[in-house]
Amino acid sequence: MFLTHLECSACGRQHDWSRLQNLCAECQKPLFAIVDLAAGSRTLKRETLATREKSLWRYREVLPLPDGVEPISFGEGGTPLLRAKKFATDVDLWIKDESLNPTQSFKARGMSVAVSMAKYLGATKLAVPSAGNAGGALAAYAARAGLEAHIFMPRDTPRANIIECRELGAHVTLIDGLITDCGAEIARRKEKEGWFDMSTLKEPYRVEGKKILGYELAEQCDWQHRKSSRARDLRSELPDVILYPTGGGTGLIGMWKAFDEMEVLGWIGKKRPRMFAVQATGCAPIVRAFDAGEKTAVEFPDAHTIASGLRVPKAIGDFLILKILRQSNGGAISIDDEEMIRVGREVGSSEGLFVALEAAACFAALKSLRSTGKIHSGERVVIFNTGSGIKYLDCYESQ
Repeated sequence: MFLTHLECSACGRQHDWSRLQNLCAECQKPLFAIVDLAAGSRTLKRETLATREKSLWRYREVLPLPDGVEPISFGEGGTPLLRAKKFATDVDLWIKDESLNPTQSFKARGMSVAVSMAKYLGATKLAVPSAGNAGGALAAYAARAGLEAHIFMPRDTPRANIIECRELGAHVTLIDGLITDCGAEIARRKEKEGWFDMSTLKEPYRVEGKKILGYELAEQCDWQHRKSSRARDLRSELPDVILYPTGGGTGLIGMWKAFDEMEVLGWIGKKRPRMFAVQATGCAPIVRAFDAGEKTAVEFPDAHTIASGLRVPKAIGDFLILKILRQSNGGAISIDDEEMIRVGREVGSSEGLFVALEAAACFAALKSLRSTGKIHSGERVVIFNTGSGIKYLDCYESQ
């Protein structure tokens, strides 16, 4: 293992990785795992990646789990990058299909790494607030690890998610309120109950699992790049634009961290994709803050959307998300619920993918950003389908 320490993403204070940690002891902001990339690069070689297992753990050298410790894994990661030829013909559109992960969403990535580290560091009871897919992922990985899972969900969370958590053996508590209310309940009870808080960005390792999205994207784009006669050097060529459905924003933050790491490794150059955060009109704190030029986002009042993964009225990593959007010359855009349903059906009939509503918002955002000239003809665009539409059957039936 090449993990050296944890570092605050805001104030830079260093923390010991070898014990359970949540937020920075100094400023209560998210902690990042810092890896010795020079040492890891001695065995992590781009040219030999294809010979390794097809999962996120093929990048073991940049992940935090100590050598010899078996990860808690169902084979997550290694999801396909699919060409979308019909939905948009004027851009080079690709879909990173995360619905093929265990528990049918990208949340499996973060939970695999986070639960592996939590167990290694001695946690026995894990708790998380969830609007759906994170709860299902924690329930599955905790069961596999032999740990207790305590999941707090808004009462109106899609039934598929609630049933999934219960059938995987988790203790499920339904709350009258939003995911922020669920998180507040965990915070009130965790010390007395002996829970370790696995909330988004409130522990350092879910983002490490999510960052492998960036490594995989570079690897898969590199394969496409080498097929082209335009290949100019040995470095991967990332897409021009990434559209990412943004609630807590862990995946977006993780990918940006991965891009910085890969530049140090010499795998990519300085060029970065323009990152666009896609939210719901009924819950768009990042969009409001971005448009207003703010560095942080205030809590969004009366948050509501059928895309439960986007119903996050206040993200602890808001300052990181906004910084990334501006550094990349990207932006933030919101989509209403009716448009998500309509475009989701369009994606299904044109591309054969039953995408999550959060991803449907990204496809709708592509149309809008093309019409306003923020995405140009011929650019390579990647949309992340973060989960399966199967989890949203009740939403489609009601429309």
